Amino acid sequence: MTGFAQAGELRIAFERQGAGPPLLLMHGAEASRLMFNALMPHLAPHFTVIAYDQRDCGETEGPQVPSTRADLADDARRLIEALALGRVHVFGSSFGGRVAQALALRHPQRVDRLVLGSTWPLPETYEAVCPDAPRLAALRQGLPATAEELASWFFPEAFLQQRPELRGVFANARPESARSARRAATVQTACGGDIAAIGAPTLLLAGELDRVVPPDVTLAMAARMPAAQTVRLPDIGHATALQAPQLLARHLVRFLTGRTDNPNDKE
Repeated sequence: MTGFAQAGELRIAFERQGAGPPLLLMHGAEASRLMFNALMPHLAPHFTVIAYDQRDCGETEGPQVPSTRADLADDARRLIEALALGRVHVFGSSFGGRVAQALALRHPQRVDRLVLGSTWPLPETYEAVCPDAPRLAALRQGLPATAEELASWFFPEAFLQQRPELRGVFANARPESARSARRAATVQTACGGDIAAIGAPTLLLAGELDRVVPPDVTLAMAARMPAAQTVRLPDIGHATALQAPQLLARHLVRFLTGRTDNPNDKE
């Protein structure tokens, strides 16, 4: 079901599928809720799954003013309350993992279990923890001419050979606009807080072939989080929800439901 929820000044667009405990999905910096289209059907038998468009993304509408990562966390809290979800499980991917961390720190009463995929810790900047940040920024600035090389940062070469159409996925990146400029500025804003203060049980997921956020950056967060587990995903790049939605779903189901079977086994 596609719907809209009024959350403060925002009219948030969301997709809801399934039944069971609520699970909120948070997309990456330049994405929208559509990045979870292939993932949601695998989760719907176990959860009420809600994917939504963050501020200045997708179909969400709101005031055309600057915002911060803290605002995004507060938006998520208002969405949870508008949908009367109570406490939710949260999965945040890449920049969405940063928003998820901020939500868990600012509104811990709204977060049950937390899954952070291919992300980096608050309050560190991307540039501080990812040494290849300047090259990635240059590739983004060079679009659409750099679309194929940029795709190789998000997807392993072997996967691109199987799905060659994804080599051009960044060629249709949205043109520069006031909205995209606001979003880019929001992504760069600082957000305080120490991840050691996150009390929610947490699963850290990292693709071993991730070039955007090196897996060791994500998995090293466990040393600072008292209730964290880690999983390194073999042969997976940055965009796990697109490359391996069924595998990702099995890890989410196992952790969020407390199952003890091997998530790599076929269901």
